[in-house]
Amino acid sequence: MKNIDCFRCQYFYITWEASKPRGCKAFGFKTSRLPSQVVYETSGEACMKFRPKPNQTKSGKNKENGWIA
Repeated sequence: MKNIDCFRCQYFYITWEASKPRGCKAFGFKTSRLPSQVVYETSGEACMKFRPKPNQTKSGKNKENGWIA
């Protein structure tokens, strides 16, 4: 499996649900694990919806607006 870092994807978000703290806006689900792992186990393929967050550098800072959460 190609390792996909959901934390760097523009569709990834953190929920307020303790039992399902991670979500994917592209696929529309919440999970307790990383969404990319669920997609791989369900389809057998790496996530095809991954899109890097815009203007993100390796240090985690946005060049124009400061930090990206």
